[in-house]
Amino acid sequence: MRRVSRDFFLQPALDLAEALLGRVFVHREASGVVYRAKIVETEAYLAEGDEACHAFRGMTRRNRSMYASPGTLYVYFTYGCHNLMNIVTEPEGTAGAVLLRAMEPLEGLEKMARNRNTDSRANLTNGPGKLTMAMGITLAHDGLHLSGDTVYLEEGNPVSPDQIRSSERIGITKGTELRWRRYIADCPFVSKTKPGPPGKKRRTLLQT
Repeated sequence: MRRVSRDFFLQPALDLAEALLGRVFVHREASGVVYRAKIVETEAYLAEGDEACHAFRGMTRRNRSMYASPGTLYVYFTYGCHNLMNIVTEPEGTAGAVLLRAMEPLEGLEKMARNRNTDSRANLTNGPGKLTMAMGITLAHDGLHLSGDTVYLEEGNPVSPDQIRSSERIGITKGTELRWRRYIADCPFVSKTKPGPPGKKRRTLLQT
């Protein structure tokens, strides 16, 4: 399958959040294992005016990859147990990224199942922490560009606008008015959330 061009990543975060749906993320391990999965859910984050974004208060050692060239991976560790993966957008030096929230697994399922310790295909990659664990993505991938041979995007099947839904981002307490989550309608691989007690925010693995 043909890869996307470097120019594909030269889109504003909100545009890329939609354009990524239906594209195929590929990770080739040095061992020869190949993981492939279709992106089905994303969320956009921007430094300017977005208090939920890691770069809202400027560059740090943790978020410096967000300021790199579009198409760079920003991977960070959170909640003491999960790596989350973002694709950098915006011109170099301006922080913005799209969080990959859920995917449909396509190749490497046996290794994904071992990585996640589950036999359920629907449960392998239906969350931002799940998908990185399933596909072997770690902090070592932070700063890699998606034009290389280790991680890259294939064109896949772009999703038509009538199949795309939007919502508020999940699990954050700031910037909750921004409807910057995008997902494929009626897709069984989209992440699931559990409502909390009345008056409580839902909490999932996000840029918080």
